[in-house]
Amino acid sequence: MSATESIALKREVNVIRIPDGIPGLLPEGEIVTLHQSLGGTYTVTTEKGYMVRIDGADADALGKEPQRISAMEGSTDKESVEQGAWDMMRTVFDPEIPVNIVDLGLIYECTVTPVAEDQNSVKVTMTLTAPGCGMGPVIQADVEQKIRNLPGVQSVNVEVVFDPPWSQGMMSEVAKVELGFI
Repeated sequence: MSATESIALKREVNVIRIPDGIPGLLPEGEIVTLHQSLGGTYTVTTEKGYMVRIDGADADALGKEPQRISAMEGSTDKESVEQGAWDMMRTVFDPEIPVNIVDLGLIYECTVTPVAEDQNSVKVTMTLTAPGCGMGPVIQADVEQKIRNLPGVQSVNVEVVFDPPWSQGMMSEVAKVELGFI
């Protein structure tokens, strides 16, 4: 969802300011404008013009139902976990861009290594659209949390690298169309 909507907050809510990643608090009753609701999080602007991210767990502050991002059921073999990891990463969005991080070309590698019966270690190598992105740790934590919730995942390591540097050429055709580049 990327249409705008004005909402009075139903309760006080924790936020993360975009793009610097600084945590904050918005009071009950503040009017915010919803710009993006993707991947279980919300991007809004405040009355003072700040853009902030509201976690999906706080959807009720916006008068919304939390979006449920369900993980795959059952299979814990290496191939199923790898597919599940890619599927979960497609539910992670940069709060300023309405395209998932896989289609943005931010994921360089996802490796699954069996470590025990029905248990796997997942290593993700990713980048950001800009090295100084304050939302980097938030996006990195989203990836880790979503993959950790998959069945058969014992550990997750998400490494952010800047070599090679990200460029628009790394985006999928879907992302380029969505963002109006083609």
